[in-house]
Amino acid sequence: MPPFRPIKRSDLIYYLKAAGFSEPFPGGKHQYLVKASLRVRMPNPHQQDISKHLLAEILKQAGISRDEWEGL
Repeated sequence: MPPFRPIKRSDLIYYLKAAGFSEPFPGGKHQYLVKASLRVRMPNPHQQDISKHLLAEILKQAGISRDEWEGL
């Protein structure tokens, strides 16, 4: 459902929760989401959208392919 393009942090959290990840937990310098043994760091809130490059890195950490992402 979400196209592979820059995305707002809140939308990224929404879609990762739809993929089975938990609410963001506080961590050292970054929050993180958990699903089984996976732990995905979230970028800190800022005014700009999350870039395609950073989105690709987050999805890699989450074990979600680009096709799976666009199918959410």
